[in-house]
Amino acid sequence: MARSAEVNRETSETQINLRLVLDGTGKAEVETGVGFFDHMLTLFAKHGAVDLIVKARGDLHIDAHHTVEDVGICLGQAITKAVGDKAGIRRYGHFTLPMDESLVTAALDLSGRPFFSWHVQVANEQLGAFNSTLAEEFWRAVGATGLMNLHVLCHYGKNAHHILEAVFKASARALRMAVEIDPRVSGVPSTKGTLT
Repeated sequence: MARSAEVNRETSETQINLRLVLDGTGKAEVETGVGFFDHMLTLFAKHGAVDLIVKARGDLHIDAHHTVEDVGICLGQAITKAVGDKAGIRRYGHFTLPMDESLVTAALDLSGRPFFSWHVQVANEQLGAFNSTLAEEFWRAVGATGLMNLHVLCHYGKNAHHILEAVFKASARALRMAVEIDPRVSGVPSTKGTLT
């Protein structure tokens, strides 16, 4: 049975429908109205080997903040739903990814206890309609509602596009590792017997 989830969120600021299939092939259908963000979510799906559908309408006449953050909330919720009781998963994931002059490490634990650490120095830049500082807000939201311990570290880099692309790819690869079924584990990978 495919591990999947659908999340709908409607507020006065955004209307979002998101569908996630953890055991996917990297297919993405993304429409947020924010081109750079669509690009990041598409490569997240590809490198995470998940199937992802995102249809988002937000108050882009103000800026992209609410749209980006609320998609992050929905993605985290979908991850939580799709992994279920977490029986048999690897639980931990990490990946160090080079992107041209940039090098980024993402490490996560699907512990059920949210914690977010962001050590990414990136210039405050507009990448189309996407302000570079929104990446931190997105991943904070994913980590909180995904009930994960998420650490993101940029070792070095100069180009904002390269740094953020490395962040999304490394995080996708780390998540892919963490949700993977471990054939040597039959129950929940915790001595407490639960990951909540």
